[in-house]
Amino acid sequence: MLLNLLAGLPVMLFCLVLQAIFVTICLRQYVHFRHSKPPETQWLNILLLSMVMLLMLLSNFVQIAIWATLFMLLNEFDEFAIAMYHSAVNFATLGYGDIVMSPRWRLLGPLEAANGILMFGVSTSVMTAAVMDVIKHNMDRLQQRERP
Repeated sequence: MLLNLLAGLPVMLFCLVLQAIFVTICLRQYVHFRHSKPPETQWLNILLLSMVMLLMLLSNFVQIAIWATLFMLLNEFDEFAIAMYHSAVNFATLGYGDIVMSPRWRLLGPLEAANGILMFGVSTSVMTAAVMDVIKHNMDRLQQRERP
């Protein structure tokens, strides 16, 4: 168990830092774009929300690949595609069980699942913040139109 923690915790920490970087970039770009005062349109809102969702999804995919790389370095899989699939199943907490790691490294699966559920939660909170901001801006626009 200690060996699993020694191998998995640094990867988990790296993923946490990576997610923080993606969130910072995403929110910084969102705020920068919002403050540039482009004309408000539904297409702009769709573009902004799509950008946020795609960046958060990319962040999760990168983290899945990092875990898959760890599995390859531990010689758990012969092909990266299989390691990636196994990693995605763990990260998304699906737990299919059709591909399992050796008993020596099996506890990395739940560790990656804990990492994944946390990162999906962070991604969801960023997307929720963006949606709430779009709603706020639309409500403000409607109120300004109604004022004499």
